[in-house]
Amino acid sequence: MTSNMRQHAIEVLSSAELIHDEAAVRAAVQAMAQSIQADLADSDPIIVCAMNGGLVPVAMLMPHLRFPFRIDYVHASRYREKTRGEDLVWQREPERSFEGEHVLVIDDILDEGYTLESILGYFQAHETASLRAAVLVEKEHDRGVRPQIDYLGLKVPDRYVFGCGMDYKGYWRNLPSIHALAEDAEESH
Repeated sequence: MTSNMRQHAIEVLSSAELIHDEAAVRAAVQAMAQSIQADLADSDPIIVCAMNGGLVPVAMLMPHLRFPFRIDYVHASRYREKTRGEDLVWQREPERSFEGEHVLVIDDILDEGYTLESILGYFQAHETASLRAAVLVEKEHDRGVRPQIDYLGLKVPDRYVFGCGMDYKGYWRNLPSIHALAEDAEESH
């Protein structure tokens, strides 16, 4: 089964549409980092990676942040290697106290917003000194909820996208560019 899925992932990429190339992603990350630097450099923040998708945006942003910070992660998911969201499952909550801390949550995408809203709600309930959110991409539609985003890299059309932390059935998070499923493939995903 795994080799069939691997081959399917290769075929999906070969027919996918490039939405943002590597240069556009890199420029967006640098712009986000400049804004984060300006706002948080003096606050001793904790950067919280929203796993799994947030791993790549966090890794892309960190080298551009020229100030000391601590890092932690949460793992909450609605997709679990599927292409449609389900109920939110918390796989790991943070183990430290965030009371009085400056927190920046970083995730890969704001789609319907339920996962990020839940993660931000967790931190709001723990009385942080400040709470900000950064996402690499926001999907253009009006479904779901729209939690406050302080740092946004790029916008993408209302299609299934992958790359830069976003996956297609567990594959292609590692791509340095952002792709959308071919429109005929979206019908059957």
